[in-house]
This record gives sequence, C-alpha cells and structure tokens, in this order.
Amino acid sequence: MITRDHAAFFAHARSLPADFGAATARAAFLVAPDGFARAEQSAGDNRYMAQADEFDPGRASAQHRELQRALSAVLPTICFAGDPDTPDALFPNNVFATSAGAATGPRCVIGRMRHPVRQREAARADIRAFFTQVLGYAEVDLSTQPHPCELTGALVIDRARGLGYAGLSERCDEAGARLMHEALGLRATLLFDLAPGEYHTNVVLAVLAGRAALVCPGGFADAGVAAAIAGFHAPHGWLLSAAEHAAFAANSIALSQDKVWMSAAAGRSLTPATLAGLADAGFAVATVELDAIEAGGGSLRCCVGEIY
Repeated sequence: MITRDHAAFFAHARSLPADFGAATARAAFLVAPDGFARAEQSAGDNRYMAQADEFDPGRASAQHRELQRALSAVLPTICFAGDPDTPDALFPNNVFATSAGAATGPRCVIGRMRHPVRQREAARADIRAFFTQVLGYAEVDLSTQPHPCELTGALVIDRARGLGYAGLSERCDEAGARLMHEALGLRATLLFDLAPGEYHTNVVLAVLAGRAALVCPGGFADAGVAAAIAGFHAPHGWLLSAAEHAAFAANSIALSQDKVWMSAAAGRSLTPATLAGLADAGFAVATVELDAIEAGGGSLRCCVGEIY
C-alpha cells in the first residue's frame, strides 16, 4: 500500500505484526565532515542552515569524532573519510540506505539527491564497494533517475512493521517516494506534504525502535497527519512543542531498545512531559554536543547511516 489517505493507512497498519525485521540497526556508518562549509545549493531549501561565517570546521570535526565514539559504545560505528568537494557529505543517510527484509534480502539503496553538490556523494565508489563487496549487499541505484528521493531524510521508516512515512517537498516527490517504497520492500507508505519551509521528514518525525514517535506538528502541511501518527503510537506518541522542533528534538534515533540519541541542544529543549513519556516508553536520552554540525542544517539523525 502507498497512499495519502492516513485513515486507510493506519487501518491497514494496525493489522500488521511487528515482524518485518529488526527494529534497530545492527551497525552504523558516518562520513567525516572534511571540507565542512555552507553549501549554497543546499541552503536554497534548508532554512535551518547557518550563514557561512557561522561554520567552524574544526569544532564540527571534533564533535563528529565524539559522536562516533559515543555511538560505538552501543553498536559498531565506522566512519568514511569526507571530501572537500562534498561539504554536505556528513549527512550520508540521505544518500545511502539499507534493508534486510525477507522480501528483498540485504540491499543497499542509493538515493537521488535534488542538488548537484549532493549528487556527487552518490558516486562514492568506496562506500558502494563497502556494501556490495565487503557486506555482499545487492545494490539498487536510484541516483540516475529524475525523481528526487533523499532516502531516510525524506522517508522515516518503522522498521519493525515495514511502514514508511514520506514527507513530500523539493527533496522528494510522489514518484520518488514510490521508488523508495519499492526499493526498501516496505509493506505500506503514507504520503503527506511537509509544511512550507521544511525540507526533510526526519527533522519533524522520529519513530523510535518501532514503539514510540516524536512528532513536530508544525512541520506538517496538515496537522491532522501529525496527530494521526502520534495517535498510532499512543501512549508513546508525542506532539513536540515549537521550541523542541526548532532544537532538532525529532532529528533523533534509537540504535538500541533502551536509548534515544539526539544532540545536546535537542536534549536541553525537551519538556518534562516529553522526558517523562520517553522514560515511560523505556528510553533513556543520550546526547552529544553538535552545535557546530547543526550549522549545516541537520543534526544527529542526519549524520547516522544505518546498516540493517
């Protein structure tokens, strides 16, 4: 199923068991922020990006290294070298995604980025070879077709149930969403428009280990869709405040069953109600200072490529 009808989507989703696959990744990969700088093409539709004089490449590199160290305590986390010609490459989850569902077998999907500066990232022979030659994954290359489909930036996935939430914007159109749905072998995908000024779904929505959701209603063109997603995950679906939204609280990820990772700024923004709800769902909050990286218009979730 792939639909814009959220009532029909959730009626179907409630019939699905949580047996699609592992709810969290078995490993993660990062790309170092070598050459980290403001990419003017990306800035054209990313309102979160700072001005050029606010970028601090040295601090961003140190924070990125600390992120790898922290995540490595939870699961294997490798880091590929960056490239000064691809200043946004520290956000690799937009370009590379994996799936290991029974319907597809292990796959690496290569996304089609909207901006030419990011399209260069899809040509990384070393990252492609890591998945195909080292891990033996089949490759599904969407990078040369015309429809933008920026993978787990545009598509938030409930891996336990095989559900996709595809927010449409300049970074993902309906055809691109369908291509991702098919490439990742999902059972059902809900299509919806992001609010004007939003560029990626994973800035306004996180599904945590298949059993909880952080939702920013201000990021959705139709707040009813946000409420429906939170309702599906009740009692562990939370509508975040505008301050939590602005601090990237929804740009978070569960890499185990008991911990949700977000930037330190996001963690400081959490209301007592959100913190209590996460604790009730069995999640501790782990944070890493990423203010220098957030100048690039993304936060912790954007840095993490998942290996399933």
